[in-house]
Amino acid sequence: MARLTADIWVSAYLTRLRLNDIPVFVVKKGDATAGAVLVKVNTLDGKACVYARQFDMMADKREWVELASGPERDVDDALAKQRGYDPDLWIIEVEDRAGRSLLNEIGLSD
Repeated sequence: MARLTADIWVSAYLTRLRLNDIPVFVVKKGDATAGAVLVKVNTLDGKACVYARQFDMMADKREWVELASGPERDVDDALAKQRGYDPDLWIIEVEDRAGRSLLNEIGLSD
């Protein structure tokens, strides 16, 4: 199965969130072809978490894993550190009081 480029996946993700009336912003645009995507979920109460997609060798599939969570300032610090390691990465920020990211929905999780 062919993998989608990062920019196409991000575009589809933004559309899916907007169709569900979930505010979302591209904080940092990364490499259009192969940039990694980090998704920050801001619950608008001073807390947040950030997810990255990783390959699970045991299950032979890609999945979203939590990289950091807690006070938003700490999560932003973790994102800044990741940007230092990978200048090609994308950062998407979802703002939802219920913490919805839709990352586990079909088409976004696989």
